[in-house]
Amino acid sequence: MMFTQLPDDVLFHILSHLDHRSLSRLSQVCKSLNVFVNRDAVWRKAAKGCLNSGITWNGTDIFANFGKIIKIEAKRAWSHYGTFWELWKQSLNRGLSGFFSDGTIVVHNRRNRMSLRLMGHSQEVNCLDTKNGLIVSGSRDRTARMWTLTSSSPLATISMIDRVWSVAISPTQSSFVTGTACCEDASPLRIWDVERLGSDFRRGAGVLDIAFESPFQLFTCGYDTFIRQWDLRLSPQKCVMEWEEPHDSALYCIQTDGNNMIASGSSYYGVVRIWDKRQARCLQFFQLSSDSVSSPVYCLRFSSSHLYAALATALHCLDFRQNPAHIT
Repeated sequence: MMFTQLPDDVLFHILSHLDHRSLSRLSQVCKSLNVFVNRDAVWRKAAKGCLNSGITWNGTDIFANFGKIIKIEAKRAWSHYGTFWELWKQSLNRGLSGFFSDGTIVVHNRRNRMSLRLMGHSQEVNCLDTKNGLIVSGSRDRTARMWTLTSSSPLATISMIDRVWSVAISPTQSSFVTGTACCEDASPLRIWDVERLGSDFRRGAGVLDIAFESPFQLFTCGYDTFIRQWDLRLSPQKCVMEWEEPHDSALYCIQTDGNNMIASGSSYYGVVRIWDKRQARCLQFFQLSSDSVSSPVYCLRFSSSHLYAALATALHCLDFRQNPAHIT
């Protein structure tokens, strides 16, 4: 009887005693053996044992230099790589990520045997996903955290209502999905945006208003006295244009006409400024309130003929059809 004519369960038992190198050589003998050896069940013992614990098939600890690994992330085995063997090869090239019950994440580079420890969670890390240097983790401490291989602290921390059981980064790396325990939150599945607009804001530069002009373009203003224009099709780290409030006042609100004009409301004495996107300085300003008590402009709307602004105690209207503009 030929070897390939044995029953499948007998073949599985025989091949379970082979290591990954022997299985690889056996798959090159003939086409029928190649098809059988490349089944997931054949590679499960050799590949899964190495991936999940750092212990090889014969009991050797290949990661003895950095302690006991509780878990090694082995996600996406079926959807991304097809078989355990292919996932195992990819892990050899990329390195391995593990996490401990004390909230520590360890990234081990198998080429230079260097280890990077990421500390941020206060309780056990339940899940981890990595893609091209981006790391997203979820923990029992009800937070999801985003890291990179060059960061010693989280780039972002997202507080959840429930414990985070699973995370997955999208193929484009523009977003990631979290799955929670669904004990206190009615919606356990959420999608989060990875990209953050701007990277050079100073501390306390809170954004007080956001206005979309198109699906790809938006304007922001806030405590740092700047109006900024962003284009979501370009790099999210740098705004397209910016304009600075000349009197160093925080900007509470902003509105555009969809063309070239921008209106902003300042934090003192009801001052409204009109800007042209094509110029660096404001075109005109109006002080809507003459009261001794200063009031910010909390909200405004404008068209080619009128501007409406809400202050602390009154709603004011500017009529541009009159020269000079009439305030009521």
